[in-house]
Amino acid sequence: MKFLRLWQIVGTREKPGIIPVSRSSWWAGVRDGRFPKPFKLGPRTTVWREGDIIALIDGMHQDSLRGTKNDVS
Repeated sequence: MKFLRLWQIVGTREKPGIIPVSRSSWWAGVRDGRFPKPFKLGPRTTVWREGDIIALIDGMHQDSLRGTKNDVS
């Protein structure tokens, strides 16, 4: 099973992430249930399952094909 760290999902100043939202918007989305919940691998290591992020992207893509809005911000 592969895991992704937050910087890999939302990016950094130097490198864009795979989901174009800020860190604070990402965490708000996690709290609201719009984004997947993370897992703690240790006291300072938070990760998301790669499959959960792929499913999120697929869902966003399907929403755009149907013309419905999936607000990621």
